[in-house]
Amino acid sequence: MAPEVLRPVPGHPFLHVRGSGADSGGLLIVADIHLGLGSFKPGQPSPPGSRPEQIASEVLAVARSTRSRSLVVAGDVKQPIVGTTPPLRREIFEFFSALLSDGLQVAVVAGNHDVGLARALPREVQLHSSRGIRVGDLGIFHGHGWPSNRVLKASTLVAGHLHPGFRLAPSSDGPGGKARCWLRVELPPPVRDRRRRRHGPVLARELIVLPALNPLTGTEALNRNAPARYRTFLWKRFVLRGIARAYLLDGTDLGVLRPPGPAPATSQ
Repeated sequence: MAPEVLRPVPGHPFLHVRGSGADSGGLLIVADIHLGLGSFKPGQPSPPGSRPEQIASEVLAVARSTRSRSLVVAGDVKQPIVGTTPPLRREIFEFFSALLSDGLQVAVVAGNHDVGLARALPREVQLHSSRGIRVGDLGIFHGHGWPSNRVLKASTLVAGHLHPGFRLAPSSDGPGGKARCWLRVELPPPVRDRRRRRHGPVLARELIVLPALNPLTGTEALNRNAPARYRTFLWKRFVLRGIARAYLLDGTDLGVLRPPGPAPATSQ
């Protein structure tokens, strides 16, 4: 059987998968939708660029252009961690209903923001735990918790959560100078972590960290600062242990990521 072929969709934070593990129409993987971001009052609409109907339109446009028939969301469907309001539950339901009505098969891997998400999902959407899922030889998880041994045995891991970005010189397109980016991390040979005796070693040889789908989420400028405290798990346990290369959404190769601060210790 042919191996999976992984290709970022140019200009979009979507990973397109074709091959033995995906169905004949292909698979899209995204992360960090954060529906409800910017809505501070119940029923208040999200700001432009973050509205559910706009994000759903982007998902459907990319699915049609790539002829993908399946979608996996690698965590953080919604913004509030707890206390999801009835208006937001309705927005979440309508968001996924729009995808399902276009023929997409949808699965969600729970992220740290997805507490109580099941109540808002159409029953056709498959909801998996934060320990992740396998699709062929891909292991997909969110990134805030340790994935299952089955996921870690995949040859390639795909995660979100980190909201990777790169600090560039300010421009008219990006006045703040920060841009979303991809990370592709070459992982070291497997070593069993003695502090995690219940878990098997990480057998994967590559990790792909997805940019956040919602353009209004906070972006970590990984070439300038270490990530925020609640995102350091994926950073320390995976990214710093390998060789990470960063790419802009348009495919621009930013080179090997040089983490800020002292370099991680290496064995002699």
